[in-house]
Amino acid sequence: MTLKRQLFIASLLMLLIPWAGLQFVLELDQALRQQALQQLKDQAERLAKTAGDLSLGLPAISPQTPAIYVEHLSSPLNLDGYGADWPGYDEEEQFQPWQSAERSHQSEKTTGQPTLHWQAATDQRHLYLLIRISNRHPVFFNPDAPDQTHDRLQLWLEPPNTNLDADIRPASWLIRTPAPGKVYATIYVTTGNEQQPDYRVSGYWQSVGSGWQLELELPKPPQGSRLGFAARWQDSPDSAQTSTSTNPLPILVERKPELERQMVQGMSKGQTARLIEPAGWVVAQQSTPARQAQPEFEALSPLQIVEHISHNVLRALVQFYQPRPAALAASTSRLDMNALPDEGLVRHEDDSVWLMTTQPVFGSRTLVLEQSLDQLLTLSSSTLGSVITRSILIIVGLTLVLLGYASWLSWRIARLQRAVSVSIDQDGRIVGTLPVSKARDELGQLQNHFAQMADRLHGYNRYLESFSQRLSHELKTPVAVVRSSLENLSHSDTEEERSQYIGRATAATGRLRKILNGMSEATRLEQSFDHADKEAFDLADVISQATAAYQTLDAHHQFDYTGPESGINLTGSPELIVQLLDKLVDNARDFTPQDGQIHIGVEQIGNHVCLSVFNQGSALPDNPDTSIFSPFVSVRKGQEEGHLGQGLLIVQLIADFHGGRVEAENESRNDVDGVCFRVIIPSVHF
Repeated sequence: MTLKRQLFIASLLMLLIPWAGLQFVLELDQALRQQALQQLKDQAERLAKTAGDLSLGLPAISPQTPAIYVEHLSSPLNLDGYGADWPGYDEEEQFQPWQSAERSHQSEKTTGQPTLHWQAATDQRHLYLLIRISNRHPVFFNPDAPDQTHDRLQLWLEPPNTNLDADIRPASWLIRTPAPGKVYATIYVTTGNEQQPDYRVSGYWQSVGSGWQLELELPKPPQGSRLGFAARWQDSPDSAQTSTSTNPLPILVERKPELERQMVQGMSKGQTARLIEPAGWVVAQQSTPARQAQPEFEALSPLQIVEHISHNVLRALVQFYQPRPAALAASTSRLDMNALPDEGLVRHEDDSVWLMTTQPVFGSRTLVLEQSLDQLLTLSSSTLGSVITRSILIIVGLTLVLLGYASWLSWRIARLQRAVSVSIDQDGRIVGTLPVSKARDELGQLQNHFAQMADRLHGYNRYLESFSQRLSHELKTPVAVVRSSLENLSHSDTEEERSQYIGRATAATGRLRKILNGMSEATRLEQSFDHADKEAFDLADVISQATAAYQTLDAHHQFDYTGPESGINLTGSPELIVQLLDKLVDNARDFTPQDGQIHIGVEQIGNHVCLSVFNQGSALPDNPDTSIFSPFVSVRKGQEEGHLGQGLLIVQLIADFHGGRVEAENESRNDVDGVCFRVIIPSVHF
């Protein structure tokens, strides 16, 4: 896999940035919801206290109490016997939010018997009733035969207090008609069974569907009144009928405007509050508009449409990770208290999500306070959109940077590869040099190391190519001496001549043996390290004595020792140190002219000992192709024959054995140019 692909795959890990941003936004959304819920609880507690004070003294409606819920009208009704203008009517589905008696509802489901449905509304002056009888073909009243069976509606009203004037005393009305159309009620007089017209109660009777429907208008009863009605079509006590509860009569339940006005003062923007009776009836409901209205779609520009769509997508993404909200009807007049959650997220019929909490109110009532999540979702989605946008920009930018960096590295590696390929021919010979890189990174260092290695290999290859010639040159003379001596020996007549030729052959074979031993000397030395023992000895004493011996054995060079006669202690092998010095001196003698100077010195430098050998003669090249301490390497022309470049290798091996290092440099002493070799060894080596 190429470097570009590797970095591209590595850059995919940056996708963790938007994932981490999403987790951050979700945690932020959860924290905001927890904070909003706590604020909503505090606000609900204050509203519950206000609602409890205002509803003090009003009887609570328990689940067992029959009730008729009265809607508030926002526009006047047209009394025509139809329900198209009633609250909650759905024209498309022809749906009417009916109320019904439980027994009538069950009767309709099981037996198909006549059932009673109703709806009540008020404009604060009148009470309106829309009553429907299903599964019953009406039989109208015949004034000429009043005892004949006919359909009729009986209506009862029971005010909350019967000790006042006659206007609020209990009343009973009878409504019947000879034909569909306008109807008036007749009221039963309390002094007897006498009936008289009551034009305050009027309406319209219409035949609809499989039954008939009656729309009535009557004066609005006082708060807390009870109202019931029954549809009859026979006179016997056991006659078939359908009715509301008659004992007791259903209580009229309606929303309290004064309570709603007080509740709205303690509400914030985008909230809905409902006060609910124990039976689930909503007796107060108030909503406050959101902080800002949504703009019309037609007024949006194309860019705003894209922003709106992306905003909705992000909102949906945040909502996807939110807890699943419970369903809660927002437009119903009665809630199921058993299914009402205490707090949390709820979803309305319009698919909007709200944050809800409940608070008990005096009289066993319940306050339900809801906060729209639009503001929180807008904040969360905006934050998420900002995180995703910035993450995408960062990912794209970093990916481009990584790909550019990978391309640059690939170009440098390919250039280095081409340079290496050009510098080596098919036979493996170094035919060129590598350019030196000015870069200070690892790749630049690698290129420089390759360049150094190529230079050294180039010099080493040149030495190996000339080694056979040098070895042939070194071996040619002793072999020729041996051959000529043997030829002359066969033609010798005297013992003296034969002895002379045998001596020359013996000396030549000795020279051959010395050359061959020199070639394997380094290998034998490395093997001897395993058996060499280290001991403490005085290096100054050993070197000073060896220098004196060199001067005695070699009268053609000037030897000089600089340093103390004793007192420089070293742990190691004195025999190997003497062998190291022999090789340095032999190397110096080989490159020192007749009567030239060879200076040997020893000095203590901190925790190290420095042994130096300076010789007058030819200098080292400024930039040698190979290390002079490598095997079979010689960069100077010596005076002795059989110089195969093994001496300095042995010096390097012995220095490594003692934990030291060897340095060589051109130097000038007393106006004499030459080369100085220094061996630096720790004073104590383990």
